[in-house]
Amino acid sequence: MGEEAAHDTTRRLSDVIPGRFGDPVSVQYAWMSPENAEAMPTRPLFLALHGWGSNERDIAGIMQYIAPYAGAAIGEYFMHKGKDVLIVYDDLSKHAIAYRALSLLLGRSPGREAYPGDVFYLHSRLLERAARLSDERGGGSMTALPIVETQAGDVSAYIPTNIISITDGQIFLESSLFFSGHRPAVNVGLSVSRVGGAAQTKAMKKAVGTLRLDLAQYREMEVFTQFSSDLDEETKSQLAYGQSLMYILRQGRSAPLSQGQQIVTLVTAMAHLYQQVPVAQVCALRDFLLGEFAAQRQSLMLQLEQGAALTDEVRQQIVDYDRIKAENEAYKALARIQDSNTE
Repeated sequence: MGEEAAHDTTRRLSDVIPGRFGDPVSVQYAWMSPENAEAMPTRPLFLALHGWGSNERDIAGIMQYIAPYAGAAIGEYFMHKGKDVLIVYDDLSKHAIAYRALSLLLGRSPGREAYPGDVFYLHSRLLERAARLSDERGGGSMTALPIVETQAGDVSAYIPTNIISITDGQIFLESSLFFSGHRPAVNVGLSVSRVGGAAQTKAMKKAVGTLRLDLAQYREMEVFTQFSSDLDEETKSQLAYGQSLMYILRQGRSAPLSQGQQIVTLVTAMAHLYQQVPVAQVCALRDFLLGEFAAQRQSLMLQLEQGAALTDEVRQQIVDYDRIKAENEAYKALARIQDSNTE
């Protein structure tokens, strides 16, 4: 959920990268337009409408309405074959607009924002087709990832609130974060999971700790300190800690981290290890530590990947090892090279 400029394309593609969910069948479609409608799964309908004399502009609107159901039908085929399916609806805001246009042409009574009264049912029956089948029925599953575009960051609009009430949570992408270089531009405060920690492994749940609370405090303090130039040392330290947390959450395009890498990164971040370098070098230090940890602590990394518990002993091993690596001459040399390249 977010504005069009918040780069939701890269965010959803990171969910489809092979290996992220094992090896799923991914059913993904693009919205129809006069340029690409003929190439979509609904091509037979496109040809039929074109043969009946409909112009391409009308056909595009019809395709916008039909496309998610065609995608869901293809996904259900693989689900009943025992496969795990991820289907991305991009985006349901345009789907609602297409349905509104069709309803108004049919003379149906408009409701809020001129949408027909059953627009909620339109999306609820679509998203509730996602399911997990029992072993007797093949054990397949279909996970729905709907995309919703907001206007000026307004999550209280009609369609966004409908989707929020149907789904198990939302990831809110904020354009201001995107333009400031923070990508993926996830707003931690507005992003919610109703599943909660049930979807996390025990190690991940323990590694996260107070991360969300720390980020919320940092954002509040950042706004407050914009109007003050005289800051005490404690405030400066808290701001530096918050900035380091923001930077370690940045990811390269189509470069998701494994569970073990996430746990190592979070543990070291919560131990304030990234505060010992300039903010601009935080990502370089993170990548350096992950590379060293994977090369020298392969057995521990494998245990974390397989869901081992994050005990106090394991946490201390991660912190002690990474602290030594962060302070050694190898990283200092790396930092000097990057500083010279920047200059």
